[in-house]
Amino acid sequence: MDDVTLLAEDGTAVGVLPKRDVHTSDTPLHLAFSCHIRDDRGRILVTRRALSKQTWPGVWTNSFCGHPRPGEDMAAAVARRAYEELGVRLSDIRLVLPYFRYRAVDASGIVENEICPVHVAVIEGDLSVNPEEVAEWAWIEPSDLVDAVERAPFAFSPWIREQLPQLRQIGEV
Repeated sequence: MDDVTLLAEDGTAVGVLPKRDVHTSDTPLHLAFSCHIRDDRGRILVTRRALSKQTWPGVWTNSFCGHPRPGEDMAAAVARRAYEELGVRLSDIRLVLPYFRYRAVDASGIVENEICPVHVAVIEGDLSVNPEEVAEWAWIEPSDLVDAVERAPFAFSPWIREQLPQLRQIGEV
């Protein structure tokens, strides 16, 4: 089990906890990341979280998320997690929303409380998803993703709902 870096309000590291102990009804602020993967046609990969996930099971979200290990380079963490969750290698990993932060409570009362830099990347090869992480996936045109989230926000994770307007502002969606 990986450890998660705990953060002060200003984003500085203040400690470490095992990942299994972090997501509760009183989740401390911690470091995470999100990534939106594109294919060679410019489509974005969206995934539906496995039903066994602790938070937001079964909802559609961005390509994948994760937590860097304490001291791990963020781009290396993104690449590692892409392989663990989706079985893919990435190219052109770019940090596009370095200060994204959110707090949300799911239906079970579990809280997400993260400073979560957002990345975009390009897929290399074919998907080989881990079914413990991903129930379904789809490649979608960016404009269709924005439309889907606007029409059915309840079907999507709170972080993708907050990320998409910011990504549109900087021309990434």
